[in-house]
This record gives sequence, structure tokens and C-alpha cells, in this order.
Amino acid sequence: MDWKAEYNAKCVSAEQALKHIRPHSRVVFGHCIGEPMALVDAMVKNYKQFVDVEIVHMVAMGKGEYCKPHMKGHFRHNSFFVGACTRDAVNDGRADFTPCFFSQLPGLLCSEEFKVDAAMVQVTPPDENGYVSLGVSVDYTKAAVEQAEVVIAQVNENMPRTMGRSSVHVSEIDWFVQISEPLIELTPPEISDVEKQIGKNCADLIENGATLQLGIGSLPDAVLLFLKDKRNLGIHSEMLSDGVVELIESGVVNNAAKTIHNGKTVVSFLMGTRKLYDFVDGNESIEMYPVDYVNDPTVIMKNHKMVSVNSCVQVDLMGQVASESVGSKQISAVGGQVDFVRGANMAVGGKSIIAIPSTAGSGRFSKIVPILDEGATVTTSRNDVNYIVTEYGAAQLKGKTLRQRARSLIEIAHPKFRPMLITEWEKRFSESFV
Repeated sequence: MDWKAEYNAKCVSAEQALKHIRPHSRVVFGHCIGEPMALVDAMVKNYKQFVDVEIVHMVAMGKGEYCKPHMKGHFRHNSFFVGACTRDAVNDGRADFTPCFFSQLPGLLCSEEFKVDAAMVQVTPPDENGYVSLGVSVDYTKAAVEQAEVVIAQVNENMPRTMGRSSVHVSEIDWFVQISEPLIELTPPEISDVEKQIGKNCADLIENGATLQLGIGSLPDAVLLFLKDKRNLGIHSEMLSDGVVELIESGVVNNAAKTIHNGKTVVSFLMGTRKLYDFVDGNESIEMYPVDYVNDPTVIMKNHKMVSVNSCVQVDLMGQVASESVGSKQISAVGGQVDFVRGANMAVGGKSIIAIPSTAGSGRFSKIVPILDEGATVTTSRNDVNYIVTEYGAAQLKGKTLRQRARSLIEIAHPKFRPMLITEWEKRFSESFV
């Protein structure tokens, strides 16, 4: 049977495809923008036909209706990264959270301890050779496709065809559901004056010829604003957003100085607007790879002058970084932060940056604190931390004593909280701060 005949034979309705999900199954959804929304909607609509199905994924960009209380006994969500639509369910005990470094997630999906019964993903239509592309989500999604006993793919004509290692042959997928719908888009955030100053302070640490990892949101976008006079920058990042497109088109990011994947932007998943999705469609300068490659610290470190930029909830005076919980309340996850902190720190000329506003809650709380909130998760340890950057400057902590790093952090804290932090410093170190 040629691939076209095989593909046509596998094309069914969503309802027909979902009948192949058995009771007590573990179902892995494609990540983030790669979540197959039409299939998920059909699943939720017909929830009564499912018995004790575990739904697994990282960032959920859809409605998360499978987390609602009346879904009990039909679906239970297991998250590797708590998002807005699943956060309440996790913290109320109606859903679960599993800690895992992003780089290690594909390996977990391939292990005997975490058997994948079914994968539901979103793909492009087949090309002339019978290959579909996973488009905006390769990360752990490719591993889920390779390991699942049953693979159901929503074929969406709006999915961009990405290069690298994002292709899957028709023969590797069990059922196709042809439903085209707009991809979820993220409107670029507004950037405050404080965030602009943080962006400038971060950009001052980035040299010409550096390779960057940047996340999504106002702080990474603020950094991008101040890179326009840099030269020969590269990208090796778990994700890519709209802000990078302008720098690529202007030639600031050309990947010419990269020590691996020279000339190529390397990424694992995409989040942005249609502008980004159209930009990567068929673009051979953008290569997508699974996250166990992109986020492997021993791969990251091969990029000379590697710079990672991430954010957090709190930093204590020892340099411990809490990024995934507010106290004991889970709000996100480790993601790729530690992967890139370690990879950047091991790179020749590398730097890892944790960038934060000095305050939270409209200025009511300091993000630099004497002690992390009770129950808070330490994401990046004090042994890994390198630079902490606020609007008041940059504190380099690597190689510093506890006394020295606490002093450096106080100097970049908000002025109104410095007296409190100085009092704590003097209590701990039994000497005057002056």
C-alpha cells in the first residue's frame, strides 16, 4: 500500500478515532500550541464514554475543561507544567503535578515507569513523500508519538511545516482527523518601564557573538529591545516567540558565530502569533529538535558565549531561586530553567541570568527576601545561580561567599526594602553592613 492509500484509509472522524482510547489509559497531549484542540473538544463533549483516563501534558493553552469537577471518574489531569487553565485543579487536588526537568521528559515517556498508551497530537498535511510535520511542538511530543500504542493526529492546514527533526511518516500514526482551525496566538505583552530597565541591564551582559536562550513574556521581550545594536547573535532555546523574528530579519541574529548548528536557529517549540508561525513555515534556517537534545546541558554548553535568561518568583539572600511555586502553591514548573542555567554556566564564556523586577504586588513585596516563603520550591540552587538582575543592576553570585552574595543582592533590591534586608544581613553575619 502506498502512503496516500494508507493515509486515506486512516482518516476518520474525531468520534471514531477517540473510540480507540481504552479505559484506564494514559493519554499524552501535544504540547502548548501543538495541543489538538478539536480532538480535545470532542473528548470533553463525549466525556461519559471515557473511564479513568489520565491526561498528561505540559503547558495547556486550551480550555482545560477535562479538569472540571464533573469530569471526576472520566478524566484526571497529570501536569508537568501547571498553566492558567489547570492551576486551580492541581492546587485543589483534582489534578496532579509531576516534577521533571524538561530535558528529561522524553526519556520518562520512553521508560517502563511511565507507559504511554495513547498520544493525541496536531500535524500538517502530508508532504509529497508521506511525511507530516509536528510543526510548533517537537519537544516531548515526538517521543510521545514514538512510544504510544495508539497515535491520533489532528491534521491542520494552518500548522506550519517546520524543519529539523519534526517529521513523522504517515505509517507511524494510527488515525488522522482532518480538522483545520486557527492556531492559538499569544498577543505580545506590554512592557513596563521597570521591565525595560531590566532588559537593558540584561543586554549589557550580552556580548557580540553570544548564543541566547530566551523564554516568553514581557521580560524576555524587554531584553530583545536592547539587542538591536549587537552583532552576530545566535539562538539555541527551548522556545521561540515573535520578538526574535525582527532580530533575525534585521540580521542581528544570524547564528554566524555559533559553535554548533552554525547558521541555524535551534528550538524545541514555538509560541506566538501568526507572524511567527508564517515565518517558520518551510524556513530552513529554523530547526526544531526534541527537548532531550535542545535542553541537554552537555549540548547547550557547546555554544560558546551561551547566555540564558529566565525569571523567578523569589530569590533569597543565599541565592536560592524559587521559580515554580508561591509558598506551597504550585503555579508553574521548572521547565528548562535549570537545564539552561547549567548548560550556560558550563559553556566557554557562558552566563546564566535570572531576571526579575525588584518587587511584586504593585510594590508591596520584595522579590529579594531573607528566606524563601514557607513551602516554596527551590528551582535553581544556590550552587547553580550566576547572575541575578533587577532594574537596579546585576549581582554576580558565582564564586561568592554567602556574606558577599547577600550583600550583592541587597544592592540590587528595591531601596525601600534594603533596610529590612540589611538588618537580616547584620543578624546573620554579626557585623555592620556599612
